[in-house]
Amino acid sequence: MREIIFDTETTGLDNKTDRIIEIGGIELFNHFPTGNTLHLYINPGDTKVHPDALAIHGITDEFLKDKPVFAAVAQDIVSFFQGAKWIAHNANFDMGFINAEFGRLGLPAVPQDQVIDTLALARRKNPMGPNSLDALCRRYGIDNSHRTRHGALLDSELLAEVYIEMIGGRQAALGLGQTGSSSGNAAGQEEDIVAAVRRRPHALPSRITIEEKTAHEALVASLGGKGLWQRYDA
Repeated sequence: MREIIFDTETTGLDNKTDRIIEIGGIELFNHFPTGNTLHLYINPGDTKVHPDALAIHGITDEFLKDKPVFAAVAQDIVSFFQGAKWIAHNANFDMGFINAEFGRLGLPAVPQDQVIDTLALARRKNPMGPNSLDALCRRYGIDNSHRTRHGALLDSELLAEVYIEMIGGRQAALGLGQTGSSSGNAAGQEEDIVAAVRRRPHALPSRITIEEKTAHEALVASLGGKGLWQRYDA
């Protein structure tokens, strides 16, 4: 099962007028990072970075001047995600921008059944919250001390670790005792694996010595029948 954990940074919050300026993605295969990544900065054309967005990600208009426009990298993005699940935190936001960019180029939108929202997963597992990426890193013991600003690739790397923990930790991906096809179901959730345990042909000998058994019996006798198990036997 191939999945891409990804994140975007944008010029603002409105996908009708704002544009994607950074996208980062981490490839997982059977819930393990493969080392394949995608990281692109994108020139938004005439759209300027909103000051509120700049305060979050620190990507300036000047920095983006010599970067390729979305049309120039769209096929790279499509190829990287081909056949994989799109996984993002608050995916409605990111997919709104992705599909808006695709729509401007006449490319088909990403089907909803190809998208997994880790924020929705987190809210089901932790209904009392908080469920921001930083809060989830704290909950699952993931070091995010180097995250001083939002960045698409860094956030994708952190989210990949969070996602693996939310679906059962790294052991969930090992498939121990697995037979037949993949142990994951269509929603990316791990199924329980039942393993048969063989009965010992002969019982192991007792490790309690005669002296220990005698001392224990003397201790029980000294309780004078006040032990709970003694009253139960009676």
